[in-house]
Amino acid sequence: MPKCSRLAVVFKMKMKHALNKFAYWFKDNLPIFIVSTLVLAILVVFLWSRIFIIVRPGEAGVMYRTFTTGTETDVVYSEGLHIIWPFNQLARYSTRTQILLHQFTVLTDRGLPIDLDLAIRYHPIYEFVGLLHQQVGPEYPERVILPQIESVLRRQIGQHSPEDIYTNKAGVLSSIITLAIEEVGRRFVNVEDIIIRSLSLPESVRSAIEEKLVYEQESLSYKFRIELEAREAERKRIEALGIMVYQDIISATLNETLVRWQGVQATQQLAASDNAKVVIIGSGKEGLPVILGNQ
Repeated sequence: MPKCSRLAVVFKMKMKHALNKFAYWFKDNLPIFIVSTLVLAILVVFLWSRIFIIVRPGEAGVMYRTFTTGTETDVVYSEGLHIIWPFNQLARYSTRTQILLHQFTVLTDRGLPIDLDLAIRYHPIYEFVGLLHQQVGPEYPERVILPQIESVLRRQIGQHSPEDIYTNKAGVLSSIITLAIEEVGRRFVNVEDIIIRSLSLPESVRSAIEEKLVYEQESLSYKFRIELEAREAERKRIEALGIMVYQDIISATLNETLVRWQGVQATQQLAASDNAKVVIIGSGKEGLPVILGNQ
């Protein structure tokens, strides 16, 4: 028998022996194999959500490595599927604009309460999501945004009167809101806008301010009318002065010869008119013709 044929026979015999041995082992250990397979399947199902992580559109992921580096502050995981070890964690943050509604009460410089109802539009800064997760956490709206905004509004409104706040005198509310936005921006969050949905004062204070505003408007209107009438009186005075000067000039230059000459000119113009027939008889006062009538 050729050598290669002997080797093939020996290989087949060894394979048959190994398969028989595995079959006997599998038969003896079948319960253990079934249990192990079930346990593995259960682990895969249970840990599926910890191994396969999907970062959805409008989100940013932050990795926390349990046994190595901890929070990765310099790496932001973008949209898509990410496969991680089950003992690590991938936190997801929404980077879209979100709206936070908040109501609270502040005091003015006179200790009068003002109820504010705010709508805060914000989103975390994408590049700083890792630092935000490490230093603040997912509860950053309650830990950073609201306390910072409340602090600025209480401090600034406490320096102004109720009238200034209620009427937004000199843009005081706009200035306060700008300060609040800048303050929150230092903590890895971008506050796009703070909208004051309503501002409520005690009824007595509000009525007093409104009455004061009405009185101020009426005073301004009265002052405007006085100024208008004064300008009109000045205009009439100047007009009367001009008429008086004009009359003085006319009186100084008017004489009998000039009057007679202007009368003759007027008579000639009437006589030359196609629509007028003038009958002149004799002469009138100062030697002027007398116009009796026309046809």
